[in-house]
Amino acid sequence: MIVVGIVFLILLLLGVPLAFSIGVAGILFFIGNPDLPLTVPITKMMSSTQSFPLLAVPFFVLAGNLMNVSGITDRLMRYASVLAGHLRGGLAHVSIVLSTLMGGISGAAASDAAMEARILGPTMLEKGYAKGYSAAVIGLSSLIVATIPPGIGLILFGYIGEVSIGRLFAAGIVPGILMALFMMVTASIVARRRGYQPERPHPPSFGEVVRSTWENIYALIFPLLLIVGIRFGIFTPSEAGAFAVVYAFLVGRFVYKELSWPKFLEALRQTAIDTGVIMLIIMCAGILGYVITVTRIPQSIALFLTGVTSQPTLLLLIVLGFLLVAGMFMEPTVNTLLLTPIFLPIMKSVGVDPVHFGILMMTMVTLGSMTPPVGVVLYTVCAILDVPTEDYIKDSIPFVVAVILELLLLTFFPSIVLFLPNLIFGQ
Repeated sequence: MIVVGIVFLILLLLGVPLAFSIGVAGILFFIGNPDLPLTVPITKMMSSTQSFPLLAVPFFVLAGNLMNVSGITDRLMRYASVLAGHLRGGLAHVSIVLSTLMGGISGAAASDAAMEARILGPTMLEKGYAKGYSAAVIGLSSLIVATIPPGIGLILFGYIGEVSIGRLFAAGIVPGILMALFMMVTASIVARRRGYQPERPHPPSFGEVVRSTWENIYALIFPLLLIVGIRFGIFTPSEAGAFAVVYAFLVGRFVYKELSWPKFLEALRQTAIDTGVIMLIIMCAGILGYVITVTRIPQSIALFLTGVTSQPTLLLLIVLGFLLVAGMFMEPTVNTLLLTPIFLPIMKSVGVDPVHFGILMMTMVTLGSMTPPVGVVLYTVCAILDVPTEDYIKDSIPFVVAVILELLLLTFFPSIVLFLPNLIFGQ
């Protein structure tokens, strides 16, 4: 298993695509163990995709792409500007609010960051915002997408850990909003120190807020419809994905009337690419997941960690620290697939609620994608805005501190995460 880990790291450093790095490292284990037939990796690749709950992933990806090409994103941008443009450092607040609203649309932090970098980034630079600060705000605010439903990571965590996806969706709402507030406070402090001005001269009137809310009502009620539908048994999480696709199509085509057939075909093309990448990673992770199970790595790690401490909160903090480091080197999707079977049983054995752990885990592994050395979001935003990574890193520190403080609050007070799913779905 040590050889497998070394090969995996070498392939990553050589720039081999992540799915192939996982697959090659996993197959090497079987080559080095003649007792295990080489048909097992192929079987595991196929069986890892044969899951009804997993259908939610391509459905929600397609729904997000349809909403992005049907005018909803532009409307949410204007709505965010109405709500937060009057605050000091207005565009930074607009980015944070937009990420909060986009959580119910895109479901993926990297997609949200790339979109905002292309739309908001140039305007922020024109208004005099520092390059590093602009990139940091856009990159770190996309972390909110990890918890606001319907985050793709939450679906995968629920699928792998056999945790209620409906409860995960409900549990992510309050932490997502709370993270937005923490980031907005941070943005206000930085804006005052640097002299960044509001985007709008005065706060919006009540009538403006009402009109803008009504204009965006179809996007704003989308996460609510999903949770209500799952709660009352109208549809399963997978069927909710199909509902989301139909909903996005009808809104874009017949309500906003901006979803043309060429745009629809483009959304299908992008969905095929996105889904192909995700499913290839899931298939290859199935091989490595089998290797991890056969070598009893979860049991070994559990014995080690419980030997260090059996205090639930301290053990949770140790695991979250490990997840942060792991997130710096691998994509959130891979970390979710590989590490959920390892750490979730440990957390459950010491009494940590799986929904509580799921929200913390998805936030932490996604945060790793915004930090060096191989953060996907970091390099995506820096490449789009032509920002040196050292400038991004320096200006991201206040926001990383804000995220860590929020995670500590959620760790020590799990009721913040659990009260809404308990209210909706029961204890």
